[in-house]
Amino acid sequence: MKFNRFNTVIFIGFLAIVGVIIMQLFLLNQAYIFEKKDMEDKIHFALQDVVEKIYRDNKSELPITNQIKKVSENYFIVNVNDVFENRILEQYLKLEFEKVKLELDFEYAIYDCSSDEMVYGNYISINGKSEKFCEDCFLKNSDLTYYFAVRFPHIEQTYFKSLSQYWIFTGVLFLVLIIYVYSVFLMLQQKRYTDLQKDFINNMTHEFKTPLASILIASNYANTQKEIVDNPRLSKYMQIIINQSNKLNQHIEKILYVAKTESKQIVLDKTKVDVKVLLELVKENIVLKHQKEIKIDIQLERDYVIQADEFHFYNVLYNIMDNAVKYSGLNPIIQIQSKENDKGLLLKFSDNGVGIPANDLPFVFDKFFRVAREDSKDIEGFGIGLSYVKRVCEWHKWKVFATNNEDKGITISIQINKNDYE
Repeated sequence: MKFNRFNTVIFIGFLAIVGVIIMQLFLLNQAYIFEKKDMEDKIHFALQDVVEKIYRDNKSELPITNQIKKVSENYFIVNVNDVFENRILEQYLKLEFEKVKLELDFEYAIYDCSSDEMVYGNYISINGKSEKFCEDCFLKNSDLTYYFAVRFPHIEQTYFKSLSQYWIFTGVLFLVLIIYVYSVFLMLQQKRYTDLQKDFINNMTHEFKTPLASILIASNYANTQKEIVDNPRLSKYMQIIINQSNKLNQHIEKILYVAKTESKQIVLDKTKVDVKVLLELVKENIVLKHQKEIKIDIQLERDYVIQADEFHFYNVLYNIMDNAVKYSGLNPIIQIQSKENDKGLLLKFSDNGVGIPANDLPFVFDKFFRVAREDSKDIEGFGIGLSYVKRVCEWHKWKVFATNNEDKGITISIQINKNDYE
């Protein structure tokens, strides 16, 4: 796949979101480490105060060595190294844990040297729910004589609960990443289908043009032969073949223009264009094409010369006037006027057709859009003429818009910039 600007924007956006998620995971890990250390410090300080109270009750001197040993994440052994009252240990533990605001369920056990067992255990619940005391969770320590052990069964869950807001933010970011990746996948898939469609249109139209050119050459040659010229019926049939081939060729050219504009293959060749001269040329071709009574009234305030791509500007004028004739019934009347305003030159093309419903008016310049009509089957076209008009105006940085007339028909206006005409 070609690495163009579209892919670059997607890649940068993807890297940005991944970077934010990595940063969020890093912050989450740091917050977890901090929360864990803070919890351990609270436990250590509370147990140290319990030891001090026991030594104070016994009127003994507190040893300098660290008497609190962390066996695992939720299991601590406290070496008292002196006798202590079993009945007051629970009270001291509750009091000191409450002081440091350690809101955790805990259970404790005391080593009885006479029976060589851990006894006198109890489970203390913060929310008052009673749970079974885990006797098998407390192991003896052969190096100590007077000690007790404290276990916190739900300390890991507490870590995660305290980090709930971080988990929410991380989950939201992961959800955003998933949506972004899915959206990118859809866009890339749509882009691939669009590229295939463009390639198909280009190949199809070029394949059509080759045999069509042969048909036109052969038809034009045959139309000059004496046998055809002397036979009115054959001459009529040959003229039908030529006319329909030319019409098909015009449709193919329009499709090619659309394909080229989508693939950005169009390069404007701006030159000085006489508006009135070009309008007269378009008028002549429109009359020749439809071969019916058409009134095209050109009323310009003065002669204007604009900077534009003559080929595409001609097609713009032709498409606007051709549409006006198609939708104006048997006696089309087209009025072309000019008006200079603060923004520049305004060209207005008004017809006496059936008009456009107000709901459809904003979409008349959309590609392939056709207004629903009872006579739509009798009117040829693919709905790309006005779309092409808008695209050419955008290339020139002009504005184009359509409005319904007060009586009947519509007016299509082109606003040409001040610096584009003289």
